[in-house]
Amino acid sequence: MKNYLNYVAIAMVIILATSCATKENIVYFQNSKNFETLVNEDSFSPKFKVDDLISIHVSTLNAEASAPFNLYRGAAEGGVRPEPVDYLIDKQGEIDFPVIGKLKIAGLSPEEVRLLLRDKLKDYLKDPIINIRLNNFTITVLGEVNRPGTYPVEGERITLLEALGMAGDLRIKGRRDNIMVIRDFDGTKVYNKVDLRDKNLMNSPVYYLTQNDVVYVEPNKSAITSSNLDQRASLYVSVASLLITSTVLILTRSN
Repeated sequence: MKNYLNYVAIAMVIILATSCATKENIVYFQNSKNFETLVNEDSFSPKFKVDDLISIHVSTLNAEASAPFNLYRGAAEGGVRPEPVDYLIDKQGEIDFPVIGKLKIAGLSPEEVRLLLRDKLKDYLKDPIINIRLNNFTITVLGEVNRPGTYPVEGERITLLEALGMAGDLRIKGRRDNIMVIRDFDGTKVYNKVDLRDKNLMNSPVYYLTQNDVVYVEPNKSAITSSNLDQRASLYVSVASLLITSTVLILTRSN
């Protein structure tokens, strides 16, 4: 029994020792100073990709003139407005727009698509107002965070910090210095790594996420070691329990 308790005590001490984390490993923006100003060179502009689902609505003072350039599902009956139809960007990066025909918009920003449409519509409409929205903008956060999962994004852009906040922030055993962002460019995966401890994170090309980005938080050394020790400790406890039980039975029968 004494040896059994010693095994358990040793295992607990090892697990506690390996679970310790230092300030240098967990604090964000460590090289920032009080009242320091960091100019964020915000040149990010979201671009449309293949398989994006977007809505485009064209309006003018003359509703009848702009009606042919808007797609709807079903007819207006009983005061119920017809449902607008979204455009899916095909493998060639194109959409099929009413009257105009095929438009290649993959790789363009919403503003660039707006200018393109305004130019195409100038022979049909006067001063059209064009609203464009990405409807399937999602990001996925995996690994050592409190709420891993896939999250919808309401606006046109989201930062890496906002995405981690949506996922409940990193667990204490997540690596802050090696956050991976996996980005897809029409079937080509690009892997980028950033360090949350560095204030210059905000100048990273992946600080602003794009649709379908995957953020992965790697477990730190302590988490990996603890996982291995937990498995070994469970094995040691099971073996020790079996030995104690067998010993008690043998002693009981011998008496």
